[in-house]
Amino acid sequence: MRENNEFEIIDTAGFDAIENRFKKLYPKQDELHFHTQLSSRLGGDDPLDGISIFRGDGYYHFVTFGFSELYEKESDDMEYSGYGFELTFKLKMTEEQKKRKKKDLDAKDKELKNICSIFQELARYVFETGEIFQANEYIWTGQKEGIDANKKSKITGFITTMDIAGEISTPNGKVQFIELVGATDKELKSIDSGKLKVEELLKKLKTDVTDYNRKEIV
Repeated sequence: MRENNEFEIIDTAGFDAIENRFKKLYPKQDELHFHTQLSSRLGGDDPLDGISIFRGDGYYHFVTFGFSELYEKESDDMEYSGYGFELTFKLKMTEEQKKRKKKDLDAKDKELKNICSIFQELARYVFETGEIFQANEYIWTGQKEGIDANKKSKITGFITTMDIAGEISTPNGKVQFIELVGATDKELKSIDSGKLKVEELLKKLKTDVTDYNRKEIV
């Protein structure tokens, strides 16, 4: 439970369940949280209420808040919370990012903000179409520009897998954590044509951490 500015008690059980799951993965860490000023739930433009970023061993671990029901139960589906998932992403740190001691510097990082923007765009797609993301799928729009802030990387889309956070049960229903893993245009074309399976690419990558500078697998 939390209080808003008018001291109204708000049920945050869904939000707290996500936060608690990741705090178990990253104990004693004061994570960076990008909170949406006004989510679409309250009449704003951004579908997600927020995105948290934890510092892993050489990577940033992102998790969304908003695909599932963060507050009171609204849907008739008692098994799943909202759309039944939240998205995650692991981004390899640069050497400069590894040296940072204060999260204020991360808060100004354009690459981290860029990923948050991508999450919001994916959320708009889900909220508008009702389509959901599951493990072992791919997200490919055909774009040639990189997904990085400078649009220079060969990584142009994503494949999906189950995050190490797994699945949790909340008062509003179950939530799966679906992880995005960066893939190149050539790799995504191979998957789209049936020449390569998502699971096969994951095995070839040997990591779920996205590296904007990695070489293509195919």
